[in-house]
Amino acid sequence: MVSVDLKRQRSNNVSAVAVALVVLTTIASALLPHIVSVDQISIQAGRCIAAGVIFGASYIAIAIGKIPGLKTDRAGIALVGAGLMVASGALSLDDAYKAVDLDTITLLLGMMIVVASLRISGFFAVVNGWGRQHAKRPLILLCVIIAISGLLSAFLVNDAICLVLAPLVLELTLALGRRPVPYLLAVAMASNVGSTATITGNPQNIMIGSFSHIAYGKFALALGPIALLGLVVTAVLIAAFHRNEFVENPRLVAPLQSIRFNRALVTRALLATAIMIGLFFCGVAPAKAAILIGALLLLTGRVKAHRVYADIDWSLLVMFAGLFVIVAGAQHMLLTPSMIAAVSRMHLDQTPALSAITAVLSNLVSNVPAVLIMKPFVAVLPDKDRAWLVIAMASTLAGNFTVLGSIANLIVVQKAASSGVEISFWDYFRVGAPVTLVTLLIGALWL
Repeated sequence: MVSVDLKRQRSNNVSAVAVALVVLTTIASALLPHIVSVDQISIQAGRCIAAGVIFGASYIAIAIGKIPGLKTDRAGIALVGAGLMVASGALSLDDAYKAVDLDTITLLLGMMIVVASLRISGFFAVVNGWGRQHAKRPLILLCVIIAISGLLSAFLVNDAICLVLAPLVLELTLALGRRPVPYLLAVAMASNVGSTATITGNPQNIMIGSFSHIAYGKFALALGPIALLGLVVTAVLIAAFHRNEFVENPRLVAPLQSIRFNRALVTRALLATAIMIGLFFCGVAPAKAAILIGALLLLTGRVKAHRVYADIDWSLLVMFAGLFVIVAGAQHMLLTPSMIAAVSRMHLDQTPALSAITAVLSNLVSNVPAVLIMKPFVAVLPDKDRAWLVIAMASTLAGNFTVLGSIANLIVVQKAASSGVEISFWDYFRVGAPVTLVTLLIGALWL
């Protein structure tokens, strides 16, 4: 116990020193031009050092998910990093405002309102009840969960889908007397794979859609088949690695359970969702369609608006805004033509190389930051659309490699832990790694 406390204290001390160094570097960069007489080259060098330190420290902390000894989460880290970038002089306040991609933030907000409306109406409880009645065998149950998670995540943000589905699947499997772990893995992995299919499937695809302006239909046509094949692979590998759960495949008897839902609200939310998806495919800007439908869903006399607001992941929106500013500051101060040329020599114009680099980077710093890091290098490639499609595919599918690979995974693990079901790193990795490698291979060959 004493040894653990000592290690924790050392970790906290190292963290405190690191935070102090980052802040002092920022202060030095900001005050240097005002307290001593230095030339412009020295000022620029100081700002470059500060930008590099802030960028590196922010991304390490975001990858870890916290700062030891502090209660700050990823959103707080991103906001602090953005503030330090502006304070150091690496980026002006006006440039920081311009760095935030409002299309991405708006689309995310609109999608969260739509998903919240579906949940409050009872739609997901209805889906869960349908699965309970029709999944008569464990293997069928697994396939149903993968199909539902993958399909819903293809059009609605996968993090939100996992947030809703994980507790429902946990409740269902326990009621049926099955081991929850393989089915919860199915929720997370199918959510990641299914979300590859469209621009609105996950946060990184939303960003890519905003950056690239690829049409919604073109994006889905290119990546939809990969997602479909990936869901089949996910089902096969989960069943293979959890043979004891599925080998006997006994008949499941679902206990009767009343489903609480509001028919009028379910119909309204489903109609709104269908119209929104239709607008996407008709060429309406996704951000415009999503926020319009989301706003109209708030016009109701049955549900208080604060219930919808409570379901919105405000911290995710804050994290995105902060990341945009951090990357813009680093790009402004550190990204030189020679650096871009050096990275270009890594054959980013070739699908296998770009897929591998994106997948590795996504597991080092998470998929959303990885996409932001890749943005300036895609700008110099001859076929930008194809490059963005490869990055969307690789960054999303790479999220299945470890439990830390995507926010969706962490949501499922945390929801399971809150009900006393543990999904260890190895539980996830032994299935997630093969799923990732096989689906990445399929994606690279397809593209």
